[in-house]
Amino acid sequence: MNLNLKVNGKQVTRDVEPRVLLVHFLREDLRLTGTHVGCDTSNCGACTVLLDGKSVKSCTMFAIQANGKDLMTIEGMGGPEGELHPIQRAFWDNHGLQCGYCTPGMVVQAAWLLDENPDPTDEEIRLGLAGNLCRCTGYQNIVKSVKEAGKTMRGQKKR
Repeated sequence: MNLNLKVNGKQVTRDVEPRVLLVHFLREDLRLTGTHVGCDTSNCGACTVLLDGKSVKSCTMFAIQANGKDLMTIEGMGGPEGELHPIQRAFWDNHGLQCGYCTPGMVVQAAWLLDENPDPTDEEIRLGLAGNLCRCTGYQNIVKSVKEAGKTMRGQKKR
C-alpha cells in the first residue's frame, strides 16, 4: 500500500505491506531507531510517538493508519543544529534517565503532556506518564524533569 505522511517535518512516501506496524516502519524503513520496541503490547510506552499531536503507541498500530498524518519521533524533537529540546535538557540536567531505554517514549509523552497542560502538578505528571514504564529511576527524577521542562517552556513562550 502507498503510504504518505510527514515524519519530523519531512514528507515521506513509501510502499508498505498492510501488516507492517508503525514502530517497525520507523525503525526499519526510515532508520529512526530512537523509537524503541519494548513490550509489543502497548504496556511500556517505549514506542511512543506523536501523531497529529496526539500520543500513540506505535507498536500497536499499522503504519498505513498514519497515512496523511503528521508524525513526530524523538529524533524530531531537538533543534536543527542538534540542540536539545527543553524536555531532553531537563531529563539530562535532573538525571531523569539511567539506562535510557524508556527515555525516548517518556520524553515524547512528556511533550504531549506539557502541550495539554503546560503547568502540571506532580500528580498530573505521574498520571500523564502512567502509560510509560521505567525500570531504573523510580520516577522521582522523571517527574522533576517534566516539571522543570514545563517551567522552561512556559518561560520561552512569554518572550
